[in-house]
Amino acid sequence: MLRRVSSLPFFVLLLGIGAVAMLVPALHAYGRSDFGTARIFLYATILGLFLSILIGLATTGYAPRSVPRSQLGTLVAAYAVLPLLFAIPFYEAARPVSFLNAWFEMVSSFTTTGATIFDNPRRINPSLHLWRATVGWLGGLFIWITAVAVLAPMNLGGFEVRSPNAAGDLSASQSQISRLSDPAERLARYSLRLVPIYAGLTLALWVGLMLAGEVPLVAICHAMSVLATSGISPVGGVENGASGLAGEMLIFAFLLFALTRLTFSKGLLTDQEDKLVRDPELQLALVLIGAVALLLFLRHFVSSADRFTVSGTFAALGALWGALFTALSFLTTTGFESRQWLGATDWAGLRSPGLVLVGLAIVGGGVATTAGGVKLLRVYTLYKHGMREFEKLVHPNSVGTDGSRSRRIRRRGAYISWIFFMLFALSIVVVMGALSLTGMQFEAAMVLAVSAISTTGPLAQVAAEIPVSYAGIPDSAKTILAATMVLGRLETLALIALLNPDVWRS
Repeated sequence: MLRRVSSLPFFVLLLGIGAVAMLVPALHAYGRSDFGTARIFLYATILGLFLSILIGLATTGYAPRSVPRSQLGTLVAAYAVLPLLFAIPFYEAARPVSFLNAWFEMVSSFTTTGATIFDNPRRINPSLHLWRATVGWLGGLFIWITAVAVLAPMNLGGFEVRSPNAAGDLSASQSQISRLSDPAERLARYSLRLVPIYAGLTLALWVGLMLAGEVPLVAICHAMSVLATSGISPVGGVENGASGLAGEMLIFAFLLFALTRLTFSKGLLTDQEDKLVRDPELQLALVLIGAVALLLFLRHFVSSADRFTVSGTFAALGALWGALFTALSFLTTTGFESRQWLGATDWAGLRSPGLVLVGLAIVGGGVATTAGGVKLLRVYTLYKHGMREFEKLVHPNSVGTDGSRSRRIRRRGAYISWIFFMLFALSIVVVMGALSLTGMQFEAAMVLAVSAISTTGPLAQVAAEIPVSYAGIPDSAKTILAATMVLGRLETLALIALLNPDVWRS
């Protein structure tokens, strides 16, 4: 039986898993005696399983002519079709919400963006908040597995920086992909390694938040949102939770898993550093977080050192912690704010502190993690290339050191990183132009474009001088943002690789 299930196309398995996941809010609603919501999700589960069975029967024995094309196509199809399936029960249970808004919520959740049209979380019942967090958690798990099983062998998703081959070039990995021509077989092997880690970390954080005094529903939603970096919250953010400082410290520790893949995928990939402390992504992230927090802190300290007293010590430490937590949260594209963040910005005296968070969200987290953005490894590559160019200006005849891998990163890696950065920037410009055509102002269009393509939905509430509400934007703008979220999650290089003739070659 398991062999027959594993032989199904990967997209069929995704449909089945998504349908079974609907039992989570159904059981929760049943436990709350909300039988109407429970019945809706139960019927949606039956509908999803029925569709999965029909498609599975229709594709029995199907063998793709091009496995790389099939895998990339499955990624695109997953983000195009699954949110529609997820939106059906959400639309029925959250009426009078329109289906477009329900679809926008599910795209936002599945891409781990976390943008929501519900400015007041009380507008929908707790079971729907649980469903949003569950979809976001599944989206994080999906990108965890596919990054290692699909994107890494094709030199995409950030792996192209260290690879001697071009992004999407299958010349070196074609034999590996062809040998494991069954996508389900290949993905199952990585799933057996990653799913227990992902679920175990979520469970550990859930228990920790409850021990810190958080309500069980809020704790599980925040735990799933942290591991998926979706920023989904049933109470409007961790600052409105009951866990307090202890909860923020727990979340801070678990957000580190979004900075580097070495924290969870040791032994799965061949391009990893030997030690975690030597990982360039982690080093760069710690430098960025520390620099932002210290700059916010020291700005006020230097300007008012003559008025600094012992009574302000606790306020200063609180401001420093708020800057550290919020900087890490937005660097990992999660979007949670510390309850001390406003104190940190007031302490620094900044009128537009959100611009700092915009920069962190653009940088993003680690390669093969649930975080979005440009990715730390690409930024590190550009930094190494820049340092080498400065060295050549001072000593034109100098020879670069650190081995062949570092030389490859500084040359070809920097070249492809710069191309990706330009594509990322051009995508922001195009999306801003499209949003402007819908009647949006420049500042709002810029903030929404960055939040969507970096998959940092909560950025819209803190980046602009006046918070931007997703509920108040036109439907056409929501459609543009939904497509941008998918683009930011898949990355432009993956879509370009899908159009590469070499991928379509049988």
